[in-house]
This record gives sequence, C-alpha cells and structure tokens, in this order.
Amino acid sequence: MVQAGMSKSFTHDRASVECDPETVVGVEQRGFNAWPAQRTVLCGDWLLRAAQGHTKRANSANAQQPGARLDALLPQIEAFYERQGLPAIFRLSPLASPEADAQLAQAGYLLADPSLVMRAALTDMAPPANDQGWTLAIQAQPGTAWLQGFAQAGAVPDQHRQAHHHMLQSIAWTAAFASLQVGGGMGGGAGGEVVGFGLAVVERGCVGLYDIVITPALRGQGLGRALVHGLMHWGQTQGAQWAELQVRAPNMVARGLYESLGFQALYGYHYRLPASAL
Repeated sequence: MVQAGMSKSFTHDRASVECDPETVVGVEQRGFNAWPAQRTVLCGDWLLRAAQGHTKRANSANAQQPGARLDALLPQIEAFYERQGLPAIFRLSPLASPEADAQLAQAGYLLADPSLVMRAALTDMAPPANDQGWTLAIQAQPGTAWLQGFAQAGAVPDQHRQAHHHMLQSIAWTAAFASLQVGGGMGGGAGGEVVGFGLAVVERGCVGLYDIVITPALRGQGLGRALVHGLMHWGQTQGAQWAELQVRAPNMVARGLYESLGFQALYGYHYRLPASAL
C-alpha cells in the first residue's frame, strides 16, 4: 500500500529529484506493462522479471512498494535468477529502500547505468513541422518487417531477437510501432529509406516512449526530434495528458533533446549487478 504523505528524494547527477511514491508506482507499473517480460514472479515487495536475458529492464528485480527491503529475500531472488540461467540484477527505483541498496553493495553488487525517468505535459501539441521530407508511419501491430528493422536498428543480438519480438507482440495496451522514412516523396513509399524507429504505449492518461533509434550516420539532423514529437502528438490523440520516457543520466545529448520538448526529470534509478554480469 502507498502511504499517504510519504515522499522519497533520490539524489543523482548533482541534483535532488523529488517525486511522491504514488506517482512512482504508477510510472513503474506502466513501464513494466509496456515492456513485458516472458516470466514474472512476485516475491515479497519485489517483482522479478525474466526474458531470456534481453535487456536489464526485462530481466531484473524491481521494488513494487515504497520502502521495499530485501533482507532474507536476497537468497530467494538470487535462486530464482539462477533457475532462469541469468545473473541476479536489481533495478533500484525510489521505491527500494536505502537499506536494500546498501545490502546489495555490501554483497558485492556493483552500481551500473544511473538513469532518469522524465515527463512532459501534453497540451495542445501540434504535429511536428516537416521541412525535411520525412514520413512518420505508425502501425497498431508490429509487422515482420518492422520487428526485423527495429531489432537491427537497435543492434539486438541474434540470440535475443526471438525474445525481443515476443515482448513487442505481447504489449496489451494501445501502442504505436513507428518508423521514420526519408526520401520517396512526401508520402514516403518506393525509394524511401527507413532511418528511425520508436515505440509508444498509452495507459492511464500517459504515453510512454521507448527505444527511440535513429540511424547513426543521420543523427544530429533533427530526425530524432521529429520522431519523439510525432509520438508525443500521437499519444495526445489517444487521450494522453502526459508523456514519459527513460534515459541514461550521462546521455546529455538525448537529455537536451527531451528537455527542449518539455520533458523534466521525475526521478532516478540505477541497477545493481554482480561483477560477473558486467
């Protein structure tokens, strides 16, 4: 249960980001639903997720309630991941207690990938201006060509592609499987080149943006901005009042882009990994 009035401050990146636990619980739940794992297990106040090792997000233990502790649960969680043939990885949002983080550190788990959850209000957002001749295509379901192109653009290893495709096909809420094309005329089509991919999922008045990818050689030309803006606008047409996304804290280029579109840091999280998983 979320306790009324309880707050949590997460100090990160030379700034203190404060967010009430009820908001964090909602954001975390939407993120899990938008990136479904193949196996999930509840263990005390922790949700254990496993998906054949594809992404730490889908293969980690996550606190579900404010102040979640590990204590005697740690060996059980480690045993679960050992049964999956995976390292025990912990994703520590503000819902995890400081004691849980300290316990993992003392057990030899190393801190990795400090990240931020960011949020932007969607208010009368117009479609993105298009002076570069790109076309944003949105599918309600991921076709084979989209899945393959998305996996290739995201450099998903061959051994993880089956799990990757299964996760995307398992999304239960309204989703946009987007691709950005240049060339081939203003309507796209023959002769055009797909240069970007993105995923957006709408749930409970929020649109979550995930895995925005632009061809490396074409980055810095405004295409990423067009893709993010287009997905934010799509989310608004689906009734969303807010847009949410996750970004690695050191990625100042991406953070600058998102901030220019109205995103602000909501809270931070990081992972704890065994040394063998690095």
